[in-house]
Amino acid sequence: MAILDEDSPFGAPPRKPPTHHEIGQPVEALSIDELGERIEMLRNEMARLEEVRKAKQASKVAADAFFKA
Repeated sequence: MAILDEDSPFGAPPRKPPTHHEIGQPVEALSIDELGERIEMLRNEMARLEEVRKAKQASKVAADAFFKA
């Protein structure tokens, strides 16, 4: 038997941080650090969405002004 077996808790590879979060996903099993990472990830995603929304709103305002003239 190998000293570091993948089935052993000591031989398991380190967990990778999540790349996304699904709304409504169970989070009770997450650690405090993992919850913090998820919160930061969601804050960054919200900021990205706000920037896209602002750009689309500006484009809409410009189009509305163009077609009213």
